[in-house]
Amino acid sequence: MATSAVVLTVVTSAWVAFSGISLLRRAAFVVDPLVAYGVPRSWWPWLGTAKLLGAAGLLAGLAVTPVGLVAAIGLVVYFIGAVVTVVRVRSWKTLAFPVLYLAPVAATLTVAFA
Repeated sequence: MATSAVVLTVVTSAWVAFSGISLLRRAAFVVDPLVAYGVPRSWWPWLGTAKLLGAAGLLAGLAVTPVGLVAAIGLVVYFIGAVVTVVRVRSWKTLAFPVLYLAPVAATLTVAFA
């Protein structure tokens, strides 16, 4: 794997892990929009855990490529769901946020694991 792909994977993993930790810690900048979108609070621990597992899977994929591939696909699906959720409630001013996570995950999938 090229050095650029490794760097992209590590940075993307850190970015997604930051999001997962922020959600599990219920940081206002993460949970306030979730409340506005109508995402049930009972889902938050599952969503945060999914992000953390995805981030760990990306890193594991550096050693075991199929694990990284599955993690990257899962995270792409996760963040597409986030984009759909934001579009569904027509929160156009916050649409950039899930896209800022989707883009590097999709790039990692394309560059490092596909």
